[in-house]
Amino acid sequence: MSGCEVDPQLLLLRRQYMQLFEHDFLAWPPAKFLKNEDVQKWLYKYLFDESRNSRLPPESYRVRVLKKLVTKVEEVIADSEQGEVSKELAACLESFVTRGVSSEFQAAQEEAYVTFTCLPEKYNPDDNHDCHSEPTITLLERRHLVSGSQITGFRTWEGSLHLGSYFLTDAGSRIVRGKSILELGAGAGFLSILLARHLHANHVTTTDGDEAVVEAVKENFALNGLADQEKVRTGTLTWGRNPWETWIKDDCDTNPYDIVIGADITYDKIAISALVSTLHQLIDKSPKLRVVIAGVVRNAETFQKFRDECAQHRFTVEDIKFEPKPIRQQKSLFYAAAMPIKILSIAGPG
Repeated sequence: MSGCEVDPQLLLLRRQYMQLFEHDFLAWPPAKFLKNEDVQKWLYKYLFDESRNSRLPPESYRVRVLKKLVTKVEEVIADSEQGEVSKELAACLESFVTRGVSSEFQAAQEEAYVTFTCLPEKYNPDDNHDCHSEPTITLLERRHLVSGSQITGFRTWEGSLHLGSYFLTDAGSRIVRGKSILELGAGAGFLSILLARHLHANHVTTTDGDEAVVEAVKENFALNGLADQEKVRTGTLTWGRNPWETWIKDDCDTNPYDIVIGADITYDKIAISALVSTLHQLIDKSPKLRVVIAGVVRNAETFQKFRDECAQHRFTVEDIKFEPKPIRQQKSLFYAAAMPIKILSIAGPG
């Protein structure tokens, strides 16, 4: 199977797999298709061959997917009484079984490569058949790490993926193209990397309140070829304190901010007042500043508190109409859409 002949179903499966999408919900091609020898060779080459893919998912995830794949192939072979599991897939599975893999608990504590495919909204699958030429972001995440009572920023959450999906539309990309952007509560750094690497932002300043998270973001920048501080800058920012009495002042003097973004940062009722105070201080200094905030509405009361605090500062708050697609209709940036996800556009008084 040559690169120019790859079926879109295989590319979709690989995108989900590289993002560590829940293996029970992977978009498997038809079983009769999977038993094709060339298809199996392609799957081994691009999903399991460590010599060709240096940033594969954790072994525990790989082996679960491989077992399911082999089972599907064996079932269709038994029904049709022809074909076989390719020697590459069989040998790979045998290798996993022989040497053993980490337990689910151990794997959950480890860092994992997660690769997000960042296709523009108007992507045409007929225009691009090579998975290695698709726009991607690879992050090292600690997906199940919890610090104290707070879920940490060591992974990418649904609100970030939803806002990223919006920025990949024509309307969303116009907001950030050529702009200087400040991100609050950046977590693993997905949005900042998306804007700097794929959406032509002029400069991106990435902040988080946790020093360990900031160090992890720097590693993810380097992982994606963004170590140059002319394009990106990263630092710790504590909400509620005057940002103009920190390194933010010099940074903004050098690259005056046009846009402030944040995703998954409105879930903590206690932190909302400090967040809105920081937004007020930023807007007070730059009245034309635009703020775009996204978040999953896990608690309607908490999300309303954020709106109410913005109203107290006489901010103009508007909903950006952009609904998440059901998982089965998503072609990249896969995320659950069971709960409402909102994107708000915020501007200062007047």
